[in-house]
Amino acid sequence: MNKGELVDAIASQVSVTKKQAEAVLNAFIDTITENVADGNKVVLVGFGTFERRERKERMGRNPKSGEEMLIPATTVPAFSAGKVFKEKVANN
Repeated sequence: MNKGELVDAIASQVSVTKKQAEAVLNAFIDTITENVADGNKVVLVGFGTFERRERKERMGRNPKSGEEMLIPATTVPAFSAGKVFKEKVANN
């Protein structure tokens, strides 16, 4: 499912226009993105948790040349699925 299909599904499920559904979805995504970028954790009980995680500096290997290289530390977004979400996926 892509974003357009998700907008269509939301619009039909809650009886709003596609434009309204897209506006709500964009606001949802923007709010989560901004909060996680600021270092806040976003918890949606039953669905999951969005957070910011730090990756330590580590040694890796260049796949092309095979030589070892240092991979610098970085900050990445992370999602952990909630219990209800995990159970739903496991039972289907």
